[in-house]
Amino acid sequence: MDYTQGSLGRVFVARLEDGESVYEVAEEIARREDVSSAAVLAIGGMRTGKVVTGPQSTTGRVVPHYEEFDDARELVGVGTVFAGDGGPTLHFHAGIGRGDSALVGCPRAGMSVYLVLEVVMIELVGVNADRALDEASGLSLLRIVESTRET
Repeated sequence: MDYTQGSLGRVFVARLEDGESVYEVAEEIARREDVSSAAVLAIGGMRTGKVVTGPQSTTGRVVPHYEEFDDARELVGVGTVFAGDGGPTLHFHAGIGRGDSALVGCPRAGMSVYLVLEVVMIELVGVNADRALDEASGLSLLRIVESTRET
């Protein structure tokens, strides 16, 4: 296990409107406000989405399995923002449901807000971590830069 310690910094609250993307908005706030590490909470409605619900296989490079929806659903989600090669990057997972149908996973491409989505971003100060490409999985994973290692 690798870990690092930090403290809480600024708190940002955003109201996303119909058609916006939680990824685009969270990453834009992080860029504008020079946030390199944060925790993200979200609650509201999603109109459409493509959700990674696991890998197609548990061996080799990760090929995601997707489930899609286009029927306006409720969402509660959590994520993190860390600096990556292209700037701050959101990693986000959510429970998304409508009626008695629910998806849990990592919503990605085509995700758009239905009416309103509230996002709270809590800056993490002094956390020396970023995202780096992991060649084995093909994913951009969290990397603790300064670590206290468990022995």
